[in-house]
Amino acid sequence: QVQLAESGGGLVQAGGSLRLSCAASGSITGFNDMGWYRQAPGKQRELVASMTTNLVATYADSVKGRFTIFREDGKNTVSLQMNNLESEDTAVYYCNLAVNWGRYHYWGQGTQVTVSS
Repeated sequence: QVQLAESGGGLVQAGGSLRLSCAASGSITGFNDMGWYRQAPGKQRELVASMTTNLVATYADSVKGRFTIFREDGKNTVSLQMNNLESEDTAVYYCNLAVNWGRYHYWGQGTQVTVSS
């Protein structure tokens, strides 16, 4: 059984910073891609940033230059440093672990990020 434990999130003013962290536990072997998705009210869930086990990162265009994802080599933990936050970043952020070459996804319970303008 794989579980994802999230921490971080909260309320911040526009231009501020927050950091999200996620740790995966359980039987996890082989190549995987771990990161964060977000879902704002009335919108579809979208990828924010992710990083593979060989430390290749992917970012949504809307967060490039503002968000940075960190992952330690060989570990199933990721952190997302979010700087210069905008009201459009307000959403529930979900930790995601994609295994078996993306065929299966595990999800965290979600954490709220609210950016006030």
